[in-house]
Amino acid sequence: MSFSHLGLSEKVIAAVAAAGYKAPTPIQDQAIPHVLARRDVLGIAQTGTGKTAAFTLPMLTMLEKGRARARMPRTLILEPTRELAAQVEESFVRYGAKHKLNVALIIGGVSFDEQDAKLTRGVDVLIATPGRLLDHFERGRLLLTGVELLVIDEADRMLDMGFIPDIERICKLVPFTRQTLFFTATMPTEIRRITEQFLHNPVRVEVAKPATTLATTTQFLVKSGREPHEKRDVLRRLIRDAEGMKNAIIFCNRKRDVATLFRSLLRHGFSVQALHGDMDQSARTAALDQFRKGEVTLLVASDVAARGLDIPEMSHVYNFDVPIHPDDYVHRIGRTGRAGRSGAAITMVAGSNDAKAVAAIEKLIGQPIPWMDQVPGEPAAPREDERRASRPSHNPKARSSHRHQSHRSESHRRDSHRPDSHRPGTARAEDSRPRRAPQPPRERSDESETSHLPAFLLRPVPVKA
Repeated sequence: MSFSHLGLSEKVIAAVAAAGYKAPTPIQDQAIPHVLARRDVLGIAQTGTGKTAAFTLPMLTMLEKGRARARMPRTLILEPTRELAAQVEESFVRYGAKHKLNVALIIGGVSFDEQDAKLTRGVDVLIATPGRLLDHFERGRLLLTGVELLVIDEADRMLDMGFIPDIERICKLVPFTRQTLFFTATMPTEIRRITEQFLHNPVRVEVAKPATTLATTTQFLVKSGREPHEKRDVLRRLIRDAEGMKNAIIFCNRKRDVATLFRSLLRHGFSVQALHGDMDQSARTAALDQFRKGEVTLLVASDVAARGLDIPEMSHVYNFDVPIHPDDYVHRIGRTGRAGRSGAAITMVAGSNDAKAVAAIEKLIGQPIPWMDQVPGEPAAPREDERRASRPSHNPKARSSHRHQSHRSESHRRDSHRPDSHRPGTARAEDSRPRRAPQPPRERSDESETSHLPAFLLRPVPVKA
């Protein structure tokens, strides 16, 4: 099966072939014909299934007719993070090489003036994060009344990041007659409410159960100590002993832990870079480019890197912290095992709170996650025969002998703490020392011996003449 039967234009099919893709993925095969038919689409698919191309390719075909007007984009794509927005822009550049389209990326961390200049020239495709898009709108530099197609990508991530109020506002600013494409990996209650409110008779395209993991990814749990330095030590041993390690993302729950772990791995000689939301856009882009090009092997990141980043040859994912939300686990480990390649996802578990979070993850994905047999560098667990030998015997005679041995051992311990004078056959230490001559007793005054009166009554008293 090829892309030719989906109704795409010849230019788009040629661009796809040039990119090396021969057959569409299930989400692309089912969604593209409905998009071209101008239907609203609700796409539910796990990460790494080709959702981006499922809306990028039909949009390129539809945009071959018409032209953009100043400050009035023809299509709008909303992404939760800057990295995802930049990746979608790369898809339009790759597949739309033969299209004369103006594509604008409106994200934070970039000069308003540069973005405003692009909007003034007219934009066919506007890719934006919700916050920066509303900033331009409130400044009066952007009109949304010309939007023909609205794409809301990674909607469940929008929910996690608190963007749902912004999404609701944007949906009310674009024309009621627009076409809406809504893509998500999970369907929590709030997301279901949004789809019922803003999608009109949508076609539901679901190619996998919500919150399922890729079969090509091997998953493991590893126990570690609670202290940060103990977790870092276990992580280093796991990385050094990993089989087939090409590169890996290490996820932390907090930004400050990303920075701390990055410095620690750097001190221990690892090739590593950091990525989190508090970094400015140029630093984030540079770190991601280094990782993609293979200039660094490890990327320590927050959940800003958990969604949609396409690094096909990534071999490992490490969860330094168990994710707080079970859905985030699915997206984190979805960074590996992509495009049919095998991958490994290892989650470090420290304490009862982590165990509860793992139980919630297993419930969500519908399968248990096995424990790794042994952490590299730790002593092997005792064999069954050794454990059996260390247990008390159930034989009464053996138990009696064991008690007798224990009694003798206890007696020996008590004797070891007795003074030497109580041990038979042992010379006293004082016998080897020279004895001092006996001292004569001190003489006491007769007064102190015979008188029982207080001393102040015995003082002389002057008598008046």
